[in-house]
Amino acid sequence: MAHTLVIVESPAKAKTIGKFLGRNYTIKPSMGHIRDLPKSQFGVDVEHGFEPHYITIRGKGNIVKELRVAAQKSQRVLLATDPDREGEAIAWHLQHLLELPSGPIRIEFNEITRNAVQEAIKRPREIDQNRVDAQQARRVLDRVVGYRLSPLLWRKVRKGLSAGRVQSVAVRLIVDREREIEAFQPEEYWSLTAWLLAGGDGEAFPAKLFKYLGEDPAIKNEGEMQAILAALEGITYVVTEVKQRERRKNPAAPFTTSTLQQEAYRKLNFTARRTMQVAQQLYEGIDLGGSEGPVGLITYIRTDSTRIASVAQLEARDFLMERFGPDYVPEGLRQFKGRKDIQDAHEAIRPTSVWREPEALKNVLTRDQFRLYNLIWERFVASQMQAAIMDTITVDISAGPCLFRATGSVVKFPGYLRVYQEGSDGEGKEQEQRLPALATGQTLELQSLEPKQHFTQPPPRYTEATLVKTMEELGIGRPSTYAPTIETILERGYVVREQKQFIPTELGRVVVDLLKEHFPDIIDVEFTAQMEQQLDEIEAGKLSWRQVVAEFYEPFTRVLERAEREIGTVELPEEVSEEKCDLCGRNLVVKTGRFGKFLACPGFPECRFTKPLLETIGVNCPQCGGEIVARRTKKGRKFYGCQNYPECNYVSWDKPTNQNCPRCGTRLVEKASRQGVRLLCPSKECGYEEKNQQAK
Repeated sequence: MAHTLVIVESPAKAKTIGKFLGRNYTIKPSMGHIRDLPKSQFGVDVEHGFEPHYITIRGKGNIVKELRVAAQKSQRVLLATDPDREGEAIAWHLQHLLELPSGPIRIEFNEITRNAVQEAIKRPREIDQNRVDAQQARRVLDRVVGYRLSPLLWRKVRKGLSAGRVQSVAVRLIVDREREIEAFQPEEYWSLTAWLLAGGDGEAFPAKLFKYLGEDPAIKNEGEMQAILAALEGITYVVTEVKQRERRKNPAAPFTTSTLQQEAYRKLNFTARRTMQVAQQLYEGIDLGGSEGPVGLITYIRTDSTRIASVAQLEARDFLMERFGPDYVPEGLRQFKGRKDIQDAHEAIRPTSVWREPEALKNVLTRDQFRLYNLIWERFVASQMQAAIMDTITVDISAGPCLFRATGSVVKFPGYLRVYQEGSDGEGKEQEQRLPALATGQTLELQSLEPKQHFTQPPPRYTEATLVKTMEELGIGRPSTYAPTIETILERGYVVREQKQFIPTELGRVVVDLLKEHFPDIIDVEFTAQMEQQLDEIEAGKLSWRQVVAEFYEPFTRVLERAEREIGTVELPEEVSEEKCDLCGRNLVVKTGRFGKFLACPGFPECRFTKPLLETIGVNCPQCGGEIVARRTKKGRKFYGCQNYPECNYVSWDKPTNQNCPRCGTRLVEKASRQGVRLLCPSKECGYEEKNQQAK
């Protein structure tokens, strides 16, 4: 049999595939891209159809030599890079650098398992030039924006800034949301809950005011609430209607790249970048030892599809039948509807075998690998299970001019809930509440009335989960771009992350405003989404990539030239502090860097004095009594430590308070969410928690 060289991207992938193929195969990694546009030059020939000038990436010369030698020794070369645009482009560059002939040299598989790899070897295909062109179009468009617009920002605002088709729109979303919050005017409103008894020794149950004088209640102030309370004095509470029904609750679809990043953030506190790093490890292969050896545990991780291969669905049904019994297996194979604009190139993210249960792999996986694999496995298994059935009851209770409504629900059949419950972005979990047996015409006893004052809340700031969700819904970027986009806007100092929420910096606001005024298309959500659609059409063979780039480049160049003339130097407003420069005595000003705010001398570059800006929180250190200050890690994450560091090593991720735990005496910390602020004890052995705190 002829000797075959198979080229993949990474050593981990090479090791896994090598176990599936015989001695007639050599597996070599390219270590990702081996050819790209030059970093120090524009690298695009505008005069000749936007022809890219590719060069071998610095440091990859020895890899190319090694691959050339291996290719010359082999009778056949197969390119097994990832099954997406980037993977297709890497294969195309390898073909050119290694001078491989055209023809069926490309193999593709959605999971790195023995069967999938061996089947792919039998069905090589030609390189898909449309996919390559779509990747080239994205690369050239990003180069045009980055290498033409970023230098303008350097000259007009600050050195080291960058702009991009996707990142600039992401920053705009965060800035626009912050301005909505700042402009928000809270409005007062009131709610009323009646606590009622059905007689006997039962507990009181709550019923909310549902109608007042036949209309939806809009209680705007305490006076209106007092009028309603007065109208209820001495009134009898009578059950007027009881509705019971059975409600089916279907499971969520298997993970796409976006929903995996969102759920890993909600449930595991993983950033998008961390999620993708760990998922890549699970996809490329984990050595399970024994007879299995290295094997890919999940399918390809960059996908926007919820489609599942029928063979995987049938395997899941067999698993469910054995583990849970026939009641948990739906009648037919579950199908999930995807968004209209998805590419649907690959199926959803799932375990390569549902029989590899997470607990059985715990000893061979790292903690992060286990937690993410468990999340993917549970989501997939639940997606193939029978719906949960809830018994719900709605009771209307008449009380003079008021109509109260009580609702309750009980799980009648858990279905998929035995395995998995989907997370939320702070809207609150559905509460189970049992109501006593009630009948129409039954008189109830009032235990108490509970009026509550509320204020309308502004829209919440974006978290990683909600930003990724919004970008996907608006069609901004694609599965592979969410994580690097978030990393870029944090590194550039356009936004900071506090208590898991994105807050724009003054720099971010200035850049967004400048781009809005002079480059409205670059920062326009719809325009960016249309560009993504055009890239999809290039991949489908419906558009020429050079035409798409030309239609963008010509008007962009005209706008750039006008902006160069019209934009003056933008002065970022500086906050002057009371602290003096140790070298020249001037008042230090507050600056913002990639790690947050710091103090610097305004005499720069003559005077380069800087010092940390210590944000005190009015709390004393529990170890030495010094001031607790807020600090940031190199990745921008906020934490709290003692001002006397390194003499005192007290640190906490959560905001400390001046209160001590009533159980164990440990200093309590704050945990914030949309529901408010919880005070809890950081000692895992204690577990003390206070939930009724006002949100800050």
